[in-house]
Amino acid sequence: MIGIISAMQEEIQTLLDNLKNKTTTKKGMRTYYQGLLFDKPVVLVFSRWGKVAAATTVTQLINDFKIDEIIFTGVAGSIQEYINIGDIVIGKNLYQHDMDASPLLEPFEIPLHQKKYFEVTLSKSNLLQKASQLFLENFNLFISEAEAQQFFIKNPKIHIENIASGDQFISTNEQLTFIKTNLPDIACVEMEGAAVAQVCYEYNIPFSIFRTISDKANDNSHIDFPKFAKQIASNYALGVLKYYFEIQKVTH
Repeated sequence: MIGIISAMQEEIQTLLDNLKNKTTTKKGMRTYYQGLLFDKPVVLVFSRWGKVAAATTVTQLINDFKIDEIIFTGVAGSIQEYINIGDIVIGKNLYQHDMDASPLLEPFEIPLHQKKYFEVTLSKSNLLQKASQLFLENFNLFISEAEAQQFFIKNPKIHIENIASGDQFISTNEQLTFIKTNLPDIACVEMEGAAVAQVCYEYNIPFSIFRTISDKANDNSHIDFPKFAKQIASNYALGVLKYYFEIQKVTH
C-alpha cells in the first residue's frame, strides 16, 4: 500500500475525488482516506503545514497502515531562475534549511545522524521522472489551456533537484539569500518534505517526493496558493500518479 501525503487538502482534492471504495480513519486531528486510486491500494492524508505536522502524520501513517512506500506531493517555491511556475521538481536530497545545532554540530547537520540531508529512494524517483514525462506529454488532459494561462504556466519542465524544508514561508530577499548562499544546490523550498524524508529513513520506508512550482520564493510571492493547489497542483498529482501506477504495473 502506498501512502500519499500533502500539506493542504487542496493539493490532493482531485486524488480524493478519484478514490474508489473509500474508508476513513480519524486520528490526531487528521483524516486518513484509504481506498483504490487507479486500482492501486493507497492511503491519502493531508498533514497540515510545517515539519512537526508532517512528521506526526507520516509516523501515524506508517504505524497504522501496511505502508510499502511514501510519496509526498504539493506546491513549492522556486529559488532558481531556470525553474518556473508549473515546472515539476522531483526531489533528490532533502535538507532542513532551518536546522542549526552549531557550535555542537555543523550547520544543517541532523543530530545523531551525521548527515545534512536525507536521500530519496532512487528507484522510486526514477519512476516518478518517467511518470512526470508522460504527464507533460499529455498535459492538456489534466490542465486546460485557460488554466495554464491563468497561472502563467508555459512549457513546463521536469527537474531532478535538491529540496530544502523549513518552518518558514520564504518570501523575503534576506531569507532567499541565506539559503542560496549556504545551500547553493537547492532548487526549491517548502515546509514538510525533509521531515517526512527523515521519518522514512528512520523507519526504512521507501520515500519519494515531487513538487509543483507555484511561485518564485521572493518578494513577489503573491499567488493565490489554495486556488493554485486545487486547480493545478492536485491535477498534476493526479496525472503523475496515474502514470506512476501504470508504469509500476508494467515493471511488476
